[in-house]
Amino acid sequence: MKKKWWHGKTAYQIYPKSFYDTNGDGIGDLEGITEKLDYLKDLGIDILWISPVYLSPFADQGYDIADYCAIDPIFGSMEDMDRLLGEAKKRGIAVIMDLVVNHCSDEHPWFAEACRDPEGPYGKYFYLRQVKDGKLPCNWRSYFGGPVWERIGETDWYYLHLFHKKQPDLNWENPELRQEIYRMMNWWLDRGVAGFRADAIINIKKPLPFRDYPADREDGLCDMGTVLKDADGIMEFLDEMRDQTLAPHDAFSVGEVFNDKAEELPDFIGENGCFSSIFDFSQTVEGKSAKGWYACRVPEPDDYKRCCFESQRRSEGVGFFSNIIENHDEPRGVSYYLPGYAQNLRGKKLLAAMYFMLKGLPFIYQGQEIGMENMRFASIDEVDDVNSRFEYQVCLDAGLSREQALQVVSLYSRDNARTPFQWDGSPNGGFSGAKPWLKVNPNYREINVRAQQGDSDSLLSFYKKLIRLRKDPQWADAAVYGRTVPLMEEKTGLMAYLRKGEDRDLLVLGNFNAKELTLSVRQLLSGGQMGESGGPETLESAPVLINNDDGLDREGDTLRLAPLQAVVIGIVHKNNK
Repeated sequence: MKKKWWHGKTAYQIYPKSFYDTNGDGIGDLEGITEKLDYLKDLGIDILWISPVYLSPFADQGYDIADYCAIDPIFGSMEDMDRLLGEAKKRGIAVIMDLVVNHCSDEHPWFAEACRDPEGPYGKYFYLRQVKDGKLPCNWRSYFGGPVWERIGETDWYYLHLFHKKQPDLNWENPELRQEIYRMMNWWLDRGVAGFRADAIINIKKPLPFRDYPADREDGLCDMGTVLKDADGIMEFLDEMRDQTLAPHDAFSVGEVFNDKAEELPDFIGENGCFSSIFDFSQTVEGKSAKGWYACRVPEPDDYKRCCFESQRRSEGVGFFSNIIENHDEPRGVSYYLPGYAQNLRGKKLLAAMYFMLKGLPFIYQGQEIGMENMRFASIDEVDDVNSRFEYQVCLDAGLSREQALQVVSLYSRDNARTPFQWDGSPNGGFSGAKPWLKVNPNYREINVRAQQGDSDSLLSFYKKLIRLRKDPQWADAAVYGRTVPLMEEKTGLMAYLRKGEDRDLLVLGNFNAKELTLSVRQLLSGGQMGESGGPETLESAPVLINNDDGLDREGDTLRLAPLQAVVIGIVHKNNK
């Protein structure tokens, strides 16, 4: 694998509206990010992904963009953005922005012109169709519910929107539209942005011409996941985008790619892939249902393990996945992936170690490093997210009571990840001196940065140790480039794997069970073919590099993992001692 500047880095996602408020309006801002750069540097962050701060009416929290080259006043100014880029660069932190180009806002000047003259040049920037006799062009269901077609005023013209009705889809089939996007991307890259996270990028290629698909709910519509399976040719767009923007700037790019086809992975993240990396969403889609959240199944630890290992096998020899346990669109990982008995400090460290040591680029979402948890909503009126409100109604339509529907929404809602960051135990968690735009999780008094700073046993300190291990010259080769070898996959509640380097290996062990787990070292390591590199038959003298427990019970061929224990053990090959 050709080594890239970003391979050994650790990335961090900021949701600006909820990170830190400096002007007292209850909304996070760019100055707040700049003010906390030293915190991020101390954590060990190298790449910073900032969710949208562009001019927007906020129908979907900034993912509906009215001007790609302007900062929304609620976040600050372009001068604030330039200062952030400069201060981040001083600290060796590369900033990437959200690239939201499947759609824009219905308040974007392009769309205003398209509505004024649907058959004019800007009408071709979107998917506009004339509708006769009320028959829509297709029966696709928007991700946020209802048909993907919305009428333009009192005319017989309709426009396509896969997401919110205020987010008209851009027509990537139009080369003039694509050039507009590339000019915008290069403008930001020339300004000092290090790259982009590409939002909902798989959606830019639609199966054309429009047609109906078999309905999967009583509304007569079809889920977009089914529709997109028939979309071919997206690489023509993405390769062109890479060649005209990303490649000339040696930019880092990470794609939000759902519904990708297995054979396309090299095209996405291979040696000449269209992106540097794409997110591994195998765990987040596990158990999901096209019927709605009420029909979803929460993954168990063995499901999580299986998804991780399947992805590691897919990407080996191809490229790097970006590994996550949560983001702005998902519930808090520790409240979702961990069984009830494991939703504590010990379990949070276990989950952190298991995902962080996988091959790929680790992403941390704001608050994950201190163990922020899901909210408990008392009423649907406390929920801001448009998608959550839609799913609440889907639950009611399916026959669930309001209490049951709220429980479902509380587990899956995107608002769980969007509650204000918990900096300290003062009012509003130190996020703002004013009433926050979204309610702060009441547990901020116990879970916050100040309570964990300086505490060597805290989750924050544990994440710092994980980051330092990936950068340690002795172990970096194994941690960054080492092949992932799953071990004892059939063992219930055990997640075990080797990261095999040139002259050293990392053995990662996690016991998701509520009871002690006894393992045979010989049996454990036989699956990793240790003999081929002269590995040990015993782990008695191998150093424990990461541990969420006070010690490790090991003697001869026997190793005992305490309940919820996670360890990373360093193994030096015999012929390199």
